[in-house]
Amino acid sequence: MRTTLLAFAVALGAAAGAAQADVLTLPEEPSAATVSVPARGSSMATVSRQFGEPSVKHPAKGGGSAQQPPITRWDYPAFSVFFERSAVINVVVKGAPMPIQNKDELQSASP
Repeated sequence: MRTTLLAFAVALGAAAGAAQADVLTLPEEPSAATVSVPARGSSMATVSRQFGEPSVKHPAKGGGSAQQPPITRWDYPAFSVFFERSAVINVVVKGAPMPIQNKDELQSASP
């Protein structure tokens, strides 16, 4: 009986130690005020008018079918703009961390 209680106490202590969890701290996302970038859906003409001519205009890639439309990249000193046909689909700010996907789900899962 005594060894059973001892084994139970050891198992209980091990389980209590295993129940600890790490806390994931999410980095602060840079504010939109830090770098002004084109809005998603903006046209090439609008981007040119707002931000001027890019440092580099890369030639379009793809475009062989409707499922693979042409993608063009324009590089500015602080960011790169990606266009599908002539509409902005993404902007990448140079030196900024990648955006955290599903951030709301991560926060709701925390205790």
